[in-house]
Amino acid sequence: MEACREALTLFCYNHFKKEESMIIKYLGIFLLPLVIWGKVHYAKVEPYESVTLKASVSGLVLEVDLQAEGTLVEGNRVIHLDDRLDLINLKDTRHSVTLLEQMLKINEEVASSLAETVARQKGYYERISRLSTASKTQKDNAYSAYASAKTQYLGTKEKIVSLKKQILDMQYRVAQLEDTIEKKSLVLSQKYLYKLMVREGDFVAPGTPLARVDDASRAKLVLFLEPEELSDIQQKTVYINDKKTDFKVNKMWRIADEKFISSYRAEIYIPAPKDHFSELVKVELK
Repeated sequence: MEACREALTLFCYNHFKKEESMIIKYLGIFLLPLVIWGKVHYAKVEPYESVTLKASVSGLVLEVDLQAEGTLVEGNRVIHLDDRLDLINLKDTRHSVTLLEQMLKINEEVASSLAETVARQKGYYERISRLSTASKTQKDNAYSAYASAKTQYLGTKEKIVSLKKQILDMQYRVAQLEDTIEKKSLVLSQKYLYKLMVREGDFVAPGTPLARVDDASRAKLVLFLEPEELSDIQQKTVYINDKKTDFKVNKMWRIADEKFISSYRAEIYIPAPKDHFSELVKVELK
């Protein structure tokens, strides 16, 4: 009886090992294509950079070039905020600078004349103060004239300093207004205008999204790689649609992606397509 039990146990064990071996064999055959497939990636041909432009200043939207949406813009204004009062302020401020510069020039000429007067009054006072024949009243009058001339001269010099400070303040104001006016016109140069986010009549505040623009001068492919694919990645050849290329992985993240938590983001930069973006291409790293 005991011998029969041992024989049955041995038969079951051998049968199970055989079945386990077959399962592993077939499972390996089944998983092999998956291992190979794991090194094949599909990526969309995207613009090199996409940016949402936001307002730096507040203002009423006067013009929006809706016709430019979906086109490559070459040095044209696509959004214009109300800058009428800024232009008037700029004109008046520039005129103020001109007037202050004229006042400065006049006062510098006055200071030059007063400097000569001070020098003469000082010389006269020094001469008369040494004369024993000059009365005390004459000496006091000479000193008073010298002190008065010097006070006038110093007062004019102080005014010159004040005028220079006012000119600097006005010039800074001019720069501020020029900067504000420039920021009220969104001018794009060699950028693809994907979408306008405001319309005529809207009022925008600093930080309000105005437009999404893309840098279409070149393109990029975004891949999400498994950890084992990162080894010697800079030495690997990039195949696109089964064709060998000279491209390399240009940028790679060393921290796993927030969305694809087990993968690492990588970017390959390629020339911009002649026709259109967003084509799906097959990418392999070998």
